[in-house]
Amino acid sequence: MNRTIQLPTTFRFARKILIILFVLLPFSVSVAQESSDKVEETLNAVVGLRAEVPDDARTAFSLGTMREGNGIVIDDDGLILTIGYLIMEASDIQVTDSQGQFVPAEMMAYDYNSGFGMVRSKQPLGIKGIPLGDSSVLSPGDPTLILSNYGPDFMQVAQVVDRREFPGYWEYLLDRAIFTAPPFSGFGGAALINTQGELVGVGSLIVHDAVTGERPTPGNMFVPINLLKPIYDDLLQYGRDTTDSRPWLGVYTAVDRGHLFIYRVAPDGPAETAGLRPNDIIVAVNGNSVSDMAEFLREVWASGPTGVDVRISVLRAGGLTEIVVKSGDRYNWLKILPGSKYSAMLQLH
Repeated sequence: MNRTIQLPTTFRFARKILIILFVLLPFSVSVAQESSDKVEETLNAVVGLRAEVPDDARTAFSLGTMREGNGIVIDDDGLILTIGYLIMEASDIQVTDSQGQFVPAEMMAYDYNSGFGMVRSKQPLGIKGIPLGDSSVLSPGDPTLILSNYGPDFMQVAQVVDRREFPGYWEYLLDRAIFTAPPFSGFGGAALINTQGELVGVGSLIVHDAVTGERPTPGNMFVPINLLKPIYDDLLQYGRDTTDSRPWLGVYTAVDRGHLFIYRVAPDGPAETAGLRPNDIIVAVNGNSVSDMAEFLREVWASGPTGVDVRISVLRAGGLTEIVVKSGDRYNWLKILPGSKYSAMLQLH
């Protein structure tokens, strides 16, 4: 069923004015005049996205079966970049066109390491793609604009407050994630825009400690756009990064009082099959001590390619135990829709 999203005219006007002020003030009046069309293109490039996921999907329990957020048009042929958890294992995807009406889209790619996902509209959107910027030069103190097509707020001026490592409990690690403040509620797949009107990040999470220290400040975590550039061609051709051979265990971890413990294992995943279980405290990988998620992941990935045996030493009620886990490929664990274009693309790898 198609649905049209209509923003009040006064709100749309105010939204455009704010972006003009944000994006164009650093430039001369003549450049601003020439760039007014780019402002409109930037506004239109952030679209609404919703995905339906089967009840038996691997991620249905943790991420839900009805997911909504944002997508960012990055070419002139309906290619849309988003955050991967919105579309992972989706059976139906829809995005909004230039008139705000939902049209069907198909999954094109998912990259576990960065967290990026891609879909392509099955119908013309009438929307120009937003240019990609250089996220490596983004530093604390830099002003940015967050654009969204989902949630109570559609945009927000924000400041970069940190660039640091981000470990995720789902075997995920970014070296230089982008942290912004204040927090923005419509973050999922939202666009982080620099003062040149370029895309420099994709919204992933809201966090309590965008600014760390004795008084943490909440904000958002964005995935840097530069992570897309070296894998872009692979994602379009194969649906994934073909150079990715990191071993996957299927554990969800957390740190409490200086201890790294397992709070959940992926059903039918390598860790569960090997005998790892919730509440196990991880103390070493292949004989090397670990105390946090980043250390743990780097030791696991240093073990070798997908399929390698990984020795995990854990503390449990019976004492210290070493369990050998035969690592797997997370893409094989996910339940990809049979017969879909994405499923066919993965078979090419």
